[in-house]
Amino acid sequence: MQEGDLAPDFELQASDGSTVKLNSFKGQKNVVLCFYPKNHLFACPSKKVFKMAQNTISSYPQITALDAVLFAISVDTIEDQKKFVDEYKVPYLHLSDTKKLVCKTYAGLNLARLARRSTFIVNKESKIAKVFRDINVDAHGQEIIEALKNLK
Repeated sequence: MQEGDLAPDFELQASDGSTVKLNSFKGQKNVVLCFYPKNHLFACPSKKVFKMAQNTISSYPQITALDAVLFAISVDTIEDQKKFVDEYKVPYLHLSDTKKLVCKTYAGLNLARLARRSTFIVNKESKIAKVFRDINVDAHGQEIIEALKNLK
């Protein structure tokens, strides 16, 4: 997936038990999709997930103020997503893609068949407006805010 592409629709279960359908936001909200490998991995990847979550959580009020919704997506089960959201008091929904179809379509899969860390901003017209593939976990929230500010 590249900037300018039409964002493929999907429907995934969320950490709160609801179902999220991407096309339901068309014409209403910009959508930020943050893909990451897995919630609780040992060593470095787990620390990156936590750091990225902390940075995004602190930026969340500004992100939503820019007429956007944000979702984090991984191959974790609904139960694992709920546990992570509760444990770290995450204010946005985490979506479960256990079949790996959405992760593969958007982010691609790594050698372990987990989602590659990346973020996609889908504008109100359902087009991919911005793609982040090299995530700076310390500044990612601010990167998202700047990209949303630059939407036409």
